[in-house]
Amino acid sequence: MATNYDPFRELDRMAAALMDNRGPRVMPMDLFREGDHYVLNADMPGIDPGSVDIDVDGQLLTIRGERTMANHENVKWITRERMAGSFLRQLNLGQGVDVDNISATYNNGVLSVTIPVHEAAKPRRIEVKTSTEQPLQVKEGAKKIKS
Repeated sequence: MATNYDPFRELDRMAAALMDNRGPRVMPMDLFREGDHYVLNADMPGIDPGSVDIDVDGQLLTIRGERTMANHENVKWITRERMAGSFLRQLNLGQGVDVDNISATYNNGVLSVTIPVHEAAKPRRIEVKTSTEQPLQVKEGAKKIKS
């Protein structure tokens, strides 16, 4: 009976095994804008909040965490799916956020990072004057101005 050997499938399997054992672990996250701030929620179950490190370098937000597992001597593992190791996630904040007022909380295994929008990046009203110097209020994004 002939079998098909696919060398690329084998390479994919080996690469996945190597990345799984040595690379940063997955930290799923949600990011949304609510009013005048962004909210980032990252799943970090089983991670000691004291090991979580959040820093901003320019416009790059970096979240690091470490999950350690208890070292059990003289045990025979049946299954071990909960991974220990370092977690890392980086996010480019772009322009228009207030990096000096970012805050974070950790509750029930979820890290919530609040990223406020910088005051200069918020929508604002522009006063338009007519030739008779009577000011008109125009809301940003308005389609048509009646005079």
